[in-house]
Amino acid sequence: MDDQSHQNSATENEMEHIEIIIGRILQIGVIIAAIVMLFGLILLLINGGNGGYPVGHQPTTISSILSGTVALKPYAVMMVGMFCLIMTPVLRVVVSIYAFYKEHDTLYVWITSIVLVILCISFVIGHTV
Repeated sequence: MDDQSHQNSATENEMEHIEIIIGRILQIGVIIAAIVMLFGLILLLINGGNGGYPVGHQPTTISSILSGTVALKPYAVMMVGMFCLIMTPVLRVVVSIYAFYKEHDTLYVWITSIVLVILCISFVIGHTV
């Protein structure tokens, strides 16, 4: 086996490993989000439908979500679950950038990086609006 084919084989093995990691990230992210959401729902049922906030008000800032989660307020806990669910594909994009970088596929590194920037901008815009 020459150096080129050995290098190609190592790259293919690493890409397979990265694809497995990406799949696991998606699985684990969804499972964690579901568990957190279920915990928040159980808290909501225990509290008799009271989400821990006045009617029509939900935690929307990171600080209010974190403080509400520490206080075990059901709506805040469910918001953490939603945040985990939203961050799962974002983490997948980050890992994809790494995978494309390892493949020396600069076009897809740039494209995926632009997608990540757009996602980050949408979070900022969504938070401020």
